[in-house]
Amino acid sequence: MGKPQRHVFVCVQTRPPGHPRGSCSGTALLQGFQQAFEQRELWGRFGLTQSGCLGPCETGPNVLVYPEGVLYSGVTLEDIPEIIEGHLLGGVPVARLYPPPGVWGEEA
Repeated sequence: MGKPQRHVFVCVQTRPPGHPRGSCSGTALLQGFQQAFEQRELWGRFGLTQSGCLGPCETGPNVLVYPEGVLYSGVTLEDIPEIIEGHLLGGVPVARLYPPPGVWGEEA
C-alpha cells in the first residue's frame, strides 16, 4: 500500500456513564466510514483508523483528517458522504462540522 492522500481518524473512546469528559463512542461512525470506503473503493487511496481520545470529548463524536489536521465535531452517519465527497475527494473541508471556536486551539 502506498502513502494515502488523506487519513481519517475516528474516535471510538468509551467512558462510563456520567464521566465528566463524556464519550465519543464513535464505533458506529467508524463502521459507517468502513462501509463507505468499501462501497466507493477508497481503500489504499485514503487511510481510516480508529483512535482513542482526540481531546474535545464534549463536542464528539470527533473525526480528525490528516495531513490538514482538520477536526470535525458532532459527526453523524449522515455526515460521512459529505466528508468523503467534499474533503477526501474534493480537498475542501466541511466547515459546518468544525468544532466551536476555542475547542481545537482556534481563538474565539
